[in-house]
Amino acid sequence: MIRANDITIKSWIEIPDNSDFSIQNIPFGVVKHNGNVFVATRIGNTVVNLYGVAKLGHFNIDDEVFNTSRLNDFMLLGKQVTRDVRNEISNIFNAQNETAQNKQELKALLIDADAVEMLMPLEVGDYTDFYSSEQHAYNVGCMFRDPNNALLPNWKHIPVGYHGRASSIIVSGTPIHRPKGQQKPKDDEPPVFGPCKLLDFELEMAFVTYQGKALGDSISTKEADEYIFGMCLFNDWSARDIQKWEYVPLGPFLAKNFASSMAPWIVTLDALEPFRTNGSVQDPKVFEYLEFEGNKHVDINLEVAIQPEGTEEKVVSNSNYKYMYWNMNQQLAHHTINGCDINAGDMMASGTISGNDETAYGSMLEISWKGTKSVKMADGSERKFIADNDTVIMRGYSQNDDVRVGFGEVSTKVLPSK
Repeated sequence: MIRANDITIKSWIEIPDNSDFSIQNIPFGVVKHNGNVFVATRIGNTVVNLYGVAKLGHFNIDDEVFNTSRLNDFMLLGKQVTRDVRNEISNIFNAQNETAQNKQELKALLIDADAVEMLMPLEVGDYTDFYSSEQHAYNVGCMFRDPNNALLPNWKHIPVGYHGRASSIIVSGTPIHRPKGQQKPKDDEPPVFGPCKLLDFELEMAFVTYQGKALGDSISTKEADEYIFGMCLFNDWSARDIQKWEYVPLGPFLAKNFASSMAPWIVTLDALEPFRTNGSVQDPKVFEYLEFEGNKHVDINLEVAIQPEGTEEKVVSNSNYKYMYWNMNQQLAHHTINGCDINAGDMMASGTISGNDETAYGSMLEISWKGTKSVKMADGSERKFIADNDTVIMRGYSQNDDVRVGFGEVSTKVLPSK
């Protein structure tokens, strides 16, 4: 058992009811406070300066891995160090630890979450986007082909993915401008250039990796857990009209490279162990290198809301990460089966996550069914896709009878095109 996951542990830091950041969570992020930037964790509404904690001698590692603007240096130390640090944090803030509770220099390292600026938590080296939700792939296939040919022949044999753009991954709270590009609104007329008219969110989860094996070696599904640091909420923005015109023959380009938004807290794979669950029955039988043992899917409740400027938000989707057909272990095994190397800080997104009914669809393309239906907002306006000055908010958490482990939120406002 992972000590930090012990459900009996209570914290001497106050934690509100239904907080995403229970003492069993202990996520990692990077914050700025009073001009200083450092690695931190969060318990309830309290941010903990881990560089300060390290300088007090609590971790058996170099203090400087927390005196930085990225998690990569910490991740390079590997999974056992992550587990040891998380266990020690759990011990420090355990309500039964009266020594720590009365230590003034430790209390000085506790900061109200509203008083810090959340920064991009890591330097993303390479970014891969998968396409692993069967319902989403089926829905899109129905719209653009027909129900009998919705899934392409390779879909149930390969965890389909493509290499995305790492430089435009941004942290929650960073606004984006509506992208521009070529579109072809009418098949019998020439293409046009201008701002995207069909801007869409994509509800996704992403995982980030530790340092992998050498070029030429592969990571098996059995080994994959040792190479996954943790997960975060991820909004992989999509310009549907630009994508429709450009994606043949090589796939999306300008339709995807303008922005992807991530939540600032990375929740470790260790913290998610209690929420493992079984996934879809995979039929036909997968190749041997994609076979796996145990429950490798994760039960994560997901929500998407749209908030027009100056009004209340409207929840437009309630989904769950457990609906994925291909799991993280299979994705990583497939990614490396040909010897592709991965590095600490590489990011791999799930692809749009859609459930089996329209309340759980993970994009406006599906919710509006290719623009044929609209969703009424709180202010009475309607949406088929995302409008200028809308803010899209995604939230996620895992919960059982004993504990809640959440991801916070990823929130992004859309500004008009430049």
